[in-house]
Amino acid sequence: MSPAEPFDVLAIGRSGVDVYPLQVGVGLEDVESFGKFLGGSAANVTVAAARLGNRAALISGAGDDPFGNYVRTELARLGVDNRYVTVHAEYPTPVTFCEIFPPDHFPLYFYRKPSAPDLQITAEELDLEAVRTARLYWSTVTGLSEEPSRSAHFAAWEARGRAPLTVLDLDYRPMFWESPAAATEQVQRALAHVTVAVGNREECEIAVGETNPNKAADALLDLGVELAIVKQGPRGVLGKTRRSSVTVAPNEVDVVNGLGAGDAFGGSLIHGLLHGWPMEKTLRYANAAGAIVASRLECSTAMPTAAEVAELAEQSAVEAVNV
Repeated sequence: MSPAEPFDVLAIGRSGVDVYPLQVGVGLEDVESFGKFLGGSAANVTVAAARLGNRAALISGAGDDPFGNYVRTELARLGVDNRYVTVHAEYPTPVTFCEIFPPDHFPLYFYRKPSAPDLQITAEELDLEAVRTARLYWSTVTGLSEEPSRSAHFAAWEARGRAPLTVLDLDYRPMFWESPAAATEQVQRALAHVTVAVGNREECEIAVGETNPNKAADALLDLGVELAIVKQGPRGVLGKTRRSSVTVAPNEVDVVNGLGAGDAFGGSLIHGLLHGWPMEKTLRYANAAGAIVASRLECSTAMPTAAEVAELAEQSAVEAVNV
């Protein structure tokens, strides 16, 4: 069933359960209690976009198990339309554990073998009209790592026809790929179908063989992308089109858990793109959203409101002027 009106954002990709330790600075072997949260990059991004007031939906898969029920229910509770989260009974809902060693060490342990329901999405089950009409369509590189998900991604892109605001998150997770070269091959194919690409320097190296931010952005633009966004960690974020280039400094916060920052960045980036904001404002607000979540323990339930993002982003703008 197609939506009565187009979604603001439709994303395809990972969903699952994040199991986070409630003790910070200790290894999993010594953790005594955990919290359960909705997880998966695409799921988190849609939650972040919904928290900012956008009509969001997710294409994904969940197991026929209690965790799968939780994923679907929690998505809906957090404002994301879950009609396209299909139950795939062959594989259990994936679980991800992490360790929390602030400020910059957060090991992840994915339990997704031999596969995960979100990688069982088929082209036949896609609502191609919803894909075509969504104001913004978001995909991640992880969805290209296995079949049938890979073919589903390309079928969706073919239907969308490289319409404006077709975004690829370069989210490269080496544990999901047989080799970096295999990932590069699929990312290069995917970039021919999207208008916006976003990733960090290491992900850009997989995509286009460049870690220098400006060279990486230029390489992405040369492949037909209209907006290239390169995250540079403590050096901020570079946004580049064929006519302009902006670098926005990061926000300084006391980091608790950095794992959800990129997804919060993505949700706010979506909001700025949908509202036609100038690139500098879009990236400044996205940076602020990421910083807010980095200062909190969880990911999905930590996504900030529009007021929280605006407060930090505008404070950063004032501080930059006064430097």
